[in-house]
Amino acid sequence: MGTPKNQRRSFIKKSALAVAASAVAPELIYGAKAFDKGSKSGIVGHGNFQYEVDKEWGVQDPSRVPVNDCHEMVLDNKGRIFMTTTGENNNNILIYDRSGKVLDSWGRDFPGAHGLTITGEGNEQFLFITDPDINKVFKTTLDGRILMTLHRPKEVPGYSRDEKFKPTETAVGPNGDLYIADGYGENYILQYSANGEYIRHFGGKGETADSFNCCHGITIDYRDSKNPTLLITSRAANEFKRFSLDGDHLETIPLPGCSICRPVIHGSNIYFAVIVTKTWDSYDGMLAVLDENNKIVSLPGGGAPEYNNGILTPPQYDGQTFRNPHDVLVDNDSNLYVPQWASGKTYPIKLNRI
Repeated sequence: MGTPKNQRRSFIKKSALAVAASAVAPELIYGAKAFDKGSKSGIVGHGNFQYEVDKEWGVQDPSRVPVNDCHEMVLDNKGRIFMTTTGENNNNILIYDRSGKVLDSWGRDFPGAHGLTITGEGNEQFLFITDPDINKVFKTTLDGRILMTLHRPKEVPGYSRDEKFKPTETAVGPNGDLYIADGYGENYILQYSANGEYIRHFGGKGETADSFNCCHGITIDYRDSKNPTLLITSRAANEFKRFSLDGDHLETIPLPGCSICRPVIHGSNIYFAVIVTKTWDSYDGMLAVLDENNKIVSLPGGGAPEYNNGILTPPQYDGQTFRNPHDVLVDNDSNLYVPQWASGKTYPIKLNRI
């Protein structure tokens, strides 16, 4: 899921028309050209963060392994890649190996599978899956057994019915506390204990420093090991916001022209997908890499980053690499994997670091 509800309805109507047209003229899908699933389309990125694009990496037989909107990807400690996709009767958790082969799939309980977080407890790992379509957050084993389900937070004013709760992402704190970003709902960050007990909430929709305009993504930033913080997307405002683990606003990082999905921290850098740069009908998007000073140093799928008096110039899509990228996974070799939303049911792309 990529847009707020009213925008998304208009977007899907136009997407449906485009797909219908493609039955007659495939080259009309989503603009000028159909998405080429079988190409390795050159080099993208800038500086020390350049990549060869492999659009063929994740492609499967859609009659056997269907996808719809691909949302997020994570890597387990065995090197397997988990991805969320959507569909009423599909297995919406796909498990890839590093070569692009699908090893397994499950997840019919999550028709709108969106956010995907992996966490470890002892020698075991678990997944947290958000589904804004059915207003729930799930904790599962890596083979799909549901261990815990969280519903709307009745303790919080404003959540009068299930439909108010549309969670998009989770993060797990150093003590096991769970943070839920209600990005398509009331825009609160909801904090729970590891056992699912409500602790507090903060944020909410607004224009103030401590509120959000689509808190779509969240992660724990451990780069300062003595002072971990929450890094949260305010997507429609084109910003990251940093908070303490107790919900105090610390910093706002403006990124003009960047509709950010979620922050992904690898080494000293923050990676993220820019799902759109102009309008929801332009079918663009790119990736971005921030350095430790919150400056963009590479835009795979876009033009070179430019700053004017310290302010980012809204980036320009390259017109060929991505169609609505929704997340980025960084593996141990610094290669990137990219699922895409509303892209014509395309499979994830791999970017090989060079």
